Amino acid sequence: MNASGQMDETEVLRVELEVLRREHRDLDDAISALQDTQRADQLRLGRLKKQKLLLKDKIRQIEDRLLPDIIA
Repeated sequence: MNASGQMDETEVLRVELEVLRREHRDLDDAISALQDTQRADQLRLGRLKKQKLLLKDKIRQIEDRLLPDIIA
C-alpha cells in the first residue's frame, strides 16, 4: 500500500490473481465431483469447463501484466 493507504495497481492485480486462482480451483473441484456422479449433467459439465478455461485466460493475462516478457 502507498502512503495514503491505497493499493497500487500491482497489489490490486495480485489480489485479483489470487481470487481468480481460487475460483479456478473451486471449479476444478466442482467438475471432478460432477464427473464422479453416475448421472453427470453433460451440459452443466461443459459450461463449468468453459468457465474454467475463461478463468485460466484471465489468470494468464494478469500474470503477463505482472511479469512481462523481457526481450534479451
